Amino acid sequence: MEKSQDKELEDIAAVFSALGNPLRLKILSIVSASDRPLHIKAVAKITKTRYTLAYKHVKTLEKAGLITIYEVGRSRVIALKSPTLFEKAVALGQELIAMK
Repeated sequence: MEKSQDKELEDIAAVFSALGNPLRLKILSIVSASDRPLHIKAVAKITKTRYTLAYKHVKTLEKAGLITIYEVGRSRVIALKSPTLFEKAVALGQELIAMK
């Protein structure tokens, strides 16, 4: 395999790994349903988790290239990199489940 193809496969694996956690999927769902970027504190409140746990999962999603974190003053807000990302992930998951 070429190095570029290896890198691409590693990136794809990182995305699937990030999507493999129910809390991270819930975070993507919440952000997808919002018409504006959300504060990580709001995400933590909605998911009923501590800020530190929500932030950890948000960082994993950012590292996988699924969301962007913006600093607004002393706060951090998040947004999807692609507006249709969550719907595509759900559709792929449903298709894979149907194949069982």
